[in-house]
Amino acid sequence: MYPKQSVVAMLLAGGQGSRLGVLTKKLAKPAIPYGGRYRIIDFPLSNCVNSGIEAVGVLTQYQPLVLNEYIGNGQPWDLDLMNGGVQVLPPYQRNRGADWYKGTANAIYQNIDYIERYNPDFVVILSGDHIYKMDYSKMVAFHKENNASCTIAAINVPINEASRYGILNTNPDGSIYEFEEKPKKPKSTKASMGIYVFTWPKLLKYLKKNEEDPKSSKDFGKNILPSMLKSGEKLFAYDFKGYWKDVGTIESLWGSNMDLLNPNVELNLSDESWKIYSRNPVLPPHYIAKGARVQNSLISDGCNIHGEIDFSVLFPGVQVGHKAIIKDSIIMPGTIIGDGAKVQYTVISEGAVIGDNAVIGARPEEMLNKKDWGITVIGDNISISANTIVKPKSMVEHNIFGG
Repeated sequence: MYPKQSVVAMLLAGGQGSRLGVLTKKLAKPAIPYGGRYRIIDFPLSNCVNSGIEAVGVLTQYQPLVLNEYIGNGQPWDLDLMNGGVQVLPPYQRNRGADWYKGTANAIYQNIDYIERYNPDFVVILSGDHIYKMDYSKMVAFHKENNASCTIAAINVPINEASRYGILNTNPDGSIYEFEEKPKKPKSTKASMGIYVFTWPKLLKYLKKNEEDPKSSKDFGKNILPSMLKSGEKLFAYDFKGYWKDVGTIESLWGSNMDLLNPNVELNLSDESWKIYSRNPVLPPHYIAKGARVQNSLISDGCNIHGEIDFSVLFPGVQVGHKAIIKDSIIMPGTIIGDGAKVQYTVISEGAVIGDNAVIGARPEEMLNKKDWGITVIGDNISISANTIVKPKSMVEHNIFGG
């Protein structure tokens, strides 16, 4: 018997993340490095432990190996509990055969047994690809105060971006009268963050009903929430104020990392009252050689810097050669940048090797045609030979020799 947990969190971490291109070719999106020392999944996991949630199921599917190894027994997040803690929940063989998760709702449906072992009152549904700090216990309290069946975290977005989101149309008391999935003409700017609190008996009822519908796409936004509204259930919007970013594209991932270098952005990762925990290798302190130049950048442990770094994020173990220049870029763990190389507006994945005097990316003002400019991306363990030029907006997934 497992001890009762009033709240169980279910973290959806199985998406392919195809918009991130080569970065997710061999890696689940929540496992992508972020901010010099974290991976994206550190944020919802840390939010759970900081919110007092002790039972967390992580639903994996696409390229789960690195993510599973990273989570391990949950010790870095203080979730290595005997009766509770974090548990990875991949699709598994059943007596009728193996079933991949068909959608977000189906993923939860397939793990009803995991949830029910804790006999919870409430279930919190989370996404594994957002950067934010949030106290879920306050959202659960709001949910209870309103005697809601479902509460959806909401954030205001610019009206010209609202059609990219699920939009919540609400009454003055915050109750939701309509949910529109990516509307062409949004009626409000209140966007769903993909964070839900459900009263468990209610969610269980609608999961089973949805699973029996052969026409359903088995999705929360497309099926579960509209069905609950249609049936007259009480749904409320919980307004979130603070930093939140969906890092599902190269531009948003790059931008969110660059936000860490902006003093005007409200994402303090040094706040001891709400720590973001992570699993990191033990490395010596970074070394900045005489004559090297570093400004407005994050430099992690184990880095060796002999060149010039400006407005960039360097992860552990990055090596930067003499007279190399890195600007406005994200360099992930273990990358080697050769002497005289120039890297601008680029995301370089783990373990890449950039040869001497190679030129990767460019500044937008250097382009004759602005449509040809964009963030350059180099895949993991890719080698770029000396003197090679890699154009802006390139997505490199194979080695380049003989530049």
